[in-house]
Amino acid sequence: MTRPPLFPGFDGLMTLSRREGVDIRPTLLRVLTDLYVQADAHSGEEERQFIELTSRLIDQVDDATRAAVRARLAIYPGTPAVVLQRLGLRPSNPHARMPLAGEIPAHPVAAPPVRPPTEAELRMASNLSMQPKDAAEIHDMFFAASASERVLILHNLAETPLRASARIPAARAARGVETLQMAAWVGDIENFTLELGETLILPSRVAAQVVNDPGGEPLACAARALDMPAPVFQQVLLFLNPEFATVTYVYRLSRLYDRLSERSALIMLAAWRGSIMAMTRAKYRPALYDDERQRARAAPARPAVQPGLGSVVRTGSQGSGR
Repeated sequence: MTRPPLFPGFDGLMTLSRREGVDIRPTLLRVLTDLYVQADAHSGEEERQFIELTSRLIDQVDDATRAAVRARLAIYPGTPAVVLQRLGLRPSNPHARMPLAGEIPAHPVAAPPVRPPTEAELRMASNLSMQPKDAAEIHDMFFAASASERVLILHNLAETPLRASARIPAARAARGVETLQMAAWVGDIENFTLELGETLILPSRVAAQVVNDPGGEPLACAARALDMPAPVFQQVLLFLNPEFATVTYVYRLSRLYDRLSERSALIMLAAWRGSIMAMTRAKYRPALYDDERQRARAAPARPAVQPGLGSVVRTGSQGSGR
């Protein structure tokens, strides 16, 4: 069997990045480095491709990214000598056994300053609860819509008076993002789906629908509801399902993710949860108390015998003794 390329689609991603004006070269270099150091050994073709790609990126990224990659490759025993020289490092002793470095952390995101609530946030305090029927309609409409229609739906959800789901607790969201990133890294769709459903409190059927949707917009909503960092979301798009990970797919969803509001994602999460309630009610409708009353009213009435107006017919031994 032919071994799949270690770095599929990176040339196309770099070309589209320059044309679209979106600089993801720091993310590409981090992902490229992480991929390379995961293996203990590489073929000549993989080493050649790594040298070619990193040589084009090292001088085009910011100092923080270059320093992180430099520290990562400095302790990796299989780093090519050419790359070490480009980073200002000496070739390491090939016989020394050194541990692999941890994953390169993304840039820390500064916490937003505390500010008074806006008018929209104040309006959210008195939002309307989403009924299960409404939730099911939003769910079905969203999954049946085209890519452009889904973007319009998500944009309009932010302005609706519908109540959004509560934010996922920060600690649980952080654990979920870390587990999802590891599952996506190795292409483990089954465990990725399981973890997404548990973290977002979604039934397995809905979680699978979100993960396996070929458009990717539901996955963007789920990631935004978890406040997943944008570089991590890009890695998920690249590695979770290689069948979907075309250049157009990655960049379209990356742009959507940058514009997607947390409120829209949490309203969609509420719709996913509420749609299951609607399905459950429909499934168990015959067992509702009202149906018992309906059957009771439909039953034929027994003839009532008023005292003194009727007699009881006795047969057998009871009648013969009188």
